[in-house]
Amino acid sequence: MIRRVLIVGTGLIGASVGLALKAAGFDGEILGWDASAGELAAADERRAIDIMVASRDAVFEAEADVTVLATPVLPILDWMQTLAPVLGEGQLLTDVGSTKREISAQAAKLYNQPGLARFLPGHPMAGKESGGAALADAALFRGATWLFTPVAEAGPLEVEWRGWVERMGATVRDLEPGPHDEVCAWVSHLPQMLSTALAALLEDTFAGDADKMAAVQAIGGRALRETTRLGSSPYSMWRDVALTNTDPIAATIHALEQRLAHVRENLRTPELREEFATANRFRAIKKDS
Repeated sequence: MIRRVLIVGTGLIGASVGLALKAAGFDGEILGWDASAGELAAADERRAIDIMVASRDAVFEAEADVTVLATPVLPILDWMQTLAPVLGEGQLLTDVGSTKREISAQAAKLYNQPGLARFLPGHPMAGKESGGAALADAALFRGATWLFTPVAEAGPLEVEWRGWVERMGATVRDLEPGPHDEVCAWVSHLPQMLSTALAALLEDTFAGDADKMAAVQAIGGRALRETTRLGSSPYSMWRDVALTNTDPIAATIHALEQRLAHVRENLRTPELREEFATANRFRAIKKDS
């Protein structure tokens, strides 16, 4: 039975996990640690955690039933290596990383074997364009999909943790690691790169002319704000996504480049109407689903 949860990384997602657990009725202990003392203090102030773990070394002595790695992907991989010889049977390690192939491959080597802790790779499809515990939200996962890429048959702790995820309001869905990274490249990583590139292009184009920049910001309206909203996301998180999902992301960017070239070449032909019709069908499917 899960009575103690340790959250490693108490930023937006980690602190939201703590708040969501409490809102879902979890009455055990929630511990938290973060490399940033400010983020840890903010999570404590928001009451996302019950106990602040004082140091990185103290993480190894937490004796949590479930440890949630809520950091960018590269630190997750590092923590997996570091915690493997410390955790044991009867303990579960899980994560919220945005890519899953490298994490799942490492999990298969280091966990889920006799005498070793369990590992359940996870990825909640939720977030905000800005991070930090100050923006944590108990409702962040309500209506969101929480993906898992299991690397072994589920044991009691995995089943119980998945139950808590559902009580947080998320819909649980399983995917293989490869398809996970391919699909997320299309639905998450490409939109981020597109928004970042557009926001950066606008900045480079108009930053030298205050009047034109003011006009862009005043006239752009909701469409521009929504299209560039993700451009506020921190590089510190997306660096690790790009490094661990390079080929799928590059493939989606290349496909978009070709599609934009097709649009550019047909601005004055009936093909543009067909492009809009195809886009309208996709949007209609999303509205109906």
